[in-house]
Amino acid sequence: MNSSSVAVEPVAADPPRQPRRRPARADVLAIAAYALLGVLVCLNYWGDVQHRVSSHLPTDHSWFEWLFEHGAYSVRHLENPLFTARQNAPDGVNMMANTSLLGVTLPLAPLTMLLGPQVMYAFYLGAALSATAATSYWMLSRHLVRSRAAAFVGGAFLGFAPGIVHHANGQPNFVSNFLLPLIVVRVLRLGEPGRWLRNGTALGLLVAYQIFINEEMLLLTALACLVIVVAYGVQRPRVAWSRAGTFLASGGVAGGLALLLTAYPIWFQFNGPQSYRGLQGGVFHSWGEDLMAFVTFARDTVAGDEAVEKTIGMTEQNSWFGWPLVLVALIALVLLVRRSLPARIVAVLVVVFTVAAIGPKVRFDGVETTVDGPWAYVPDDLPLVEMMMPTRLTLVVAGAVGVLLALAWNALAGNGRPPVPAPRAAADAATSGPSPAARRRRRWLRGIGYAAIVAALLPLLPRPLPAQQIDPPPHFITAGGWRPYVPAGRTLVPVPIPSNVHGLPTLRWSALTGQQFPIPGGYFIGPNENGEGVFGAPNRPTSTLIYSTMDADKVPALTEENRRQALEDLRFWKASVVVLGANPREPVLRELMTQLLGPPQRVDDVWLWDVRDRG
Repeated sequence: MNSSSVAVEPVAADPPRQPRRRPARADVLAIAAYALLGVLVCLNYWGDVQHRVSSHLPTDHSWFEWLFEHGAYSVRHLENPLFTARQNAPDGVNMMANTSLLGVTLPLAPLTMLLGPQVMYAFYLGAALSATAATSYWMLSRHLVRSRAAAFVGGAFLGFAPGIVHHANGQPNFVSNFLLPLIVVRVLRLGEPGRWLRNGTALGLLVAYQIFINEEMLLLTALACLVIVVAYGVQRPRVAWSRAGTFLASGGVAGGLALLLTAYPIWFQFNGPQSYRGLQGGVFHSWGEDLMAFVTFARDTVAGDEAVEKTIGMTEQNSWFGWPLVLVALIALVLLVRRSLPARIVAVLVVVFTVAAIGPKVRFDGVETTVDGPWAYVPDDLPLVEMMMPTRLTLVVAGAVGVLLALAWNALAGNGRPPVPAPRAAADAATSGPSPAARRRRRWLRGIGYAAIVAALLPLLPRPLPAQQIDPPPHFITAGGWRPYVPAGRTLVPVPIPSNVHGLPTLRWSALTGQQFPIPGGYFIGPNENGEGVFGAPNRPTSTLIYSTMDADKVPALTEENRRQALEDLRFWKASVVVLGANPREPVLRELMTQLLGPPQRVDDVWLWDVRDRG
């Protein structure tokens, strides 16, 4: 008997061995189906991949394009990927303290150099969704259920759940979950007798790699595994106690190896240049899940409607299961929880993480009530969780629901209990086999169960992510016309200066030219004067003036102090040239910069202020 099967599900034997051909064919078909779903989700990008970005999070989309180019730049120039001076000049950006996706952008650097960051982004986004579904399918089919169809259904939900697809709108780090099922399996195998070193080493390597993909999802997975282990120990105390020593030894190997491999990057994250401590005001802690969100269809599903966001609000749609799936999940739990240990553990996960996701105040249908939620008692500066959003805890609930769907389908397929030994089965069949009427009733009930699961999942099929057209960078930028104006050690200042609100097109200037010139500002999290994390670079007087002029679409009355501050800011940024390309606010921005710096030159398709002699 394989001890991993005991750790995951209390069965008397491993899943029965089938001819190699059937599982291989089923596996290939499952992976092909997941790949097609990944293509479907990204379909709108591929229509014009060079000039389309997410309609919902266009700046996030551009940031991740920039990140793919950062990985390529670091490899090409053999620079430290944990820090960059190509954005937020002259201070730079701590990449470990931001969502940098280094575990992906560095190994894929050759492809980024070959295909460009726009193609790489769209390709990777669909591949990450499909890969997560595939590794989830592997976990379920090899360790939890015997039915390949059950594993396929569960894997599809784990890879393409509404909350995951929602994050695919510009946040590929939250869909890059392909290591998480492998991590869960390794955690559950830590108590396997005789393999403590092997299992601990495998888990340590996986955890170390996941740190360079998404630390927050790793933390959520660790919390889920903690709940699973405790729930298992409570229900199987003798088995848990007998394996506690091996579990702890293997866990020690895993933790020690992961720490050894990531000690310097983690130190750099919290103590390196441009590091910070928490976010100003603990802004994330107020983002709890609305109770109505659980029974609402997500925006990017076939049953979703953007209008519902006006009621519940523009929040991350991390649950948004729709009422049919909630109903089916509750019925499945009621029917399975008494006879299935995995189902009981799933029930614990659902309850614990649903409650924990509520946030500091209970919200219902878009209204914040006066009832305190669990996060009202969580300090804003608590280590490890200081930057967590309560609503994202429902991603664990989504994972639990995916496992529950696989368990339910598996039970309907007649694989819910261990197989009876052949001699006894023959004797039982001869003496007390089910009557024809009972068999017909069982087939009828099985059909109803399959239909209920399919009916609950069909409305949640993802739609292609909405995309919007974006203008290409100026020819002056892409053709290298800037080169004579930007010597080494100086910066190109685009107008508007990139920020978390303004300057989406100008941020892409850097990404689509291989980050060949540094720029001020940018889209990142960095420290303020108190060491707290803030979004974007602290505004200089000139960048504030540019943004307010854009918002008002009118140039304010300028003073000599404004002009003095502009020169001071250009010296701080080590500017050599200020460039204004095509922009909806181009006339008013050109007038503003002309009043600040004097008449511009028209070079190629941009307005240019050469300020090399003013530094």
